[in-house]
Amino acid sequence: MVSSALQIAGLLIGGIGMIGTFAVTGMPQWRVSAFIENNIIVFETIWEGLWMHCIRQANIRMQCKVYDSMLALSPDLQASRGLMCVGSVLSFLAFIIAIIGMKCTRCAQSSWQAKGCIILTAGLLFILSGAVELIPVCWVANSIISDFYNPVVNVAQKRELGEALYLGWVAAFCLIAAGAIFCCFCRCCEKTRSYGHSAPTHYRTHSQHLHRKTESSYSKSQYV
Repeated sequence: MVSSALQIAGLLIGGIGMIGTFAVTGMPQWRVSAFIENNIIVFETIWEGLWMHCIRQANIRMQCKVYDSMLALSPDLQASRGLMCVGSVLSFLAFIIAIIGMKCTRCAQSSWQAKGCIILTAGLLFILSGAVELIPVCWVANSIISDFYNPVVNVAQKRELGEALYLGWVAAFCLIAAGAIFCCFCRCCEKTRSYGHSAPTHYRTHSQHLHRKTESSYSKSQYV
């Protein structure tokens, strides 16, 4: 019962992290315009994402345009585009593998070993996808903060952290947490399996010893 609840919890958390990763990859709110000093045009907000940039005017009208070329992006956004795609694929594979590992509940000894390998693979993929997602999110956040406090950068070009970065941190944490849960579940399965198979062996050995002792005493009484 506890192992099933642990599996379901890991799958739900991993699913939330996977959906969040997909959302972060497509959201344009990675860089948001900063209203500081002379930049007081508050009725116009600029969003910069991995695939497009948007201009929102007074919460009424929003126009988005896909980047004409990948070279138009800054180096951190160029790398983030590839890393987020890799993280999305890894999280999806981890989710599918986790579902496959949860299909059987009672299996033979050979199937227990296969199930443990499948769950362990899903856990490692979840952790890897979370780590891959953390790299671009932290990189872009560090770049935004560095430019914000850099006096050389023009005020109009300074940006703030967008909602996609905060969602990316939450999604990465969910993926790593799901991976840790599945890895712990795999360790619990190994301990339970080793205990389950060692106990009958001890019992059989003890029974055989008693049986031999009984036969020996019977043969001696019959001889006398």
